[in-house]
Amino acid sequence: MTNKVTSVTLVTPVHNEGESIYSTIVEFFDCYKESDISVNFIISEDGSNDNSVEQIQQLQKIYPVQLISDPTRKGYSKAVIDGLKMVNTDVVSFIDSDGQCDPKDLERLLTKFNGKNLVIGNRENRNDSLIRKMMSLAFKTVYEMLFNTKLKDPSCPYFVTSLENLNKILNTPNLGILKQGFWWEFYARAISRDIKFVQLDINHRKRSAGNTVVYRPTKLPKIVIEHLIGLFQLKKLL
Repeated sequence: MTNKVTSVTLVTPVHNEGESIYSTIVEFFDCYKESDISVNFIISEDGSNDNSVEQIQQLQKIYPVQLISDPTRKGYSKAVIDGLKMVNTDVVSFIDSDGQCDPKDLERLLTKFNGKNLVIGNRENRNDSLIRKMMSLAFKTVYEMLFNTKLKDPSCPYFVTSLENLNKILNTPNLGILKQGFWWEFYARAISRDIKFVQLDINHRKRSAGNTVVYRPTKLPKIVIEHLIGLFQLKKLL
């Protein structure tokens, strides 16, 4: 790091993650409680019908956690965007709420951050189902062809960047074309804004509890079609 980072805002979306959200957030605070790095969270809750909101409210009694809550489901990308728009610290990171992101990797990502770049995690040993990994590989082939980039893991949500870079991306037109595959879009927009990026291999763990509510087998055909259409729309836009 060119300048030592002392404060980081992490954004995470939540939809029916009542079994995992509390432990996921507490693990980050425990990891950095004796560190020079101060972490705080913006949690964008997205129409959960389990006890996710109650779990987050319990977190707020103990930790610096800001909650954005919506009673109706708006989808992953919209929830992510709403959370990112609330960031007002100089450095921002992001994790999903299922416990797959390792808190220790935040400090590792920060070592590659020079105050201006975008540091992107690479889930070298990705702990997801075979079908999800096959989908990502197929999309990556199309992605590289459309956007002329060699990102190792363009769907990885774990990153570190500056508020200035974040705002450059958020201020691009028609953000949220990819309703589920937001990170493919996020990184393509970053590249279109000439934001320099570096990549770092990170740990990727099994979900701490429950199953994904997005990539269920019955939903996959629709997701595949929408995702491919979205990639071509994004290319035309950028």
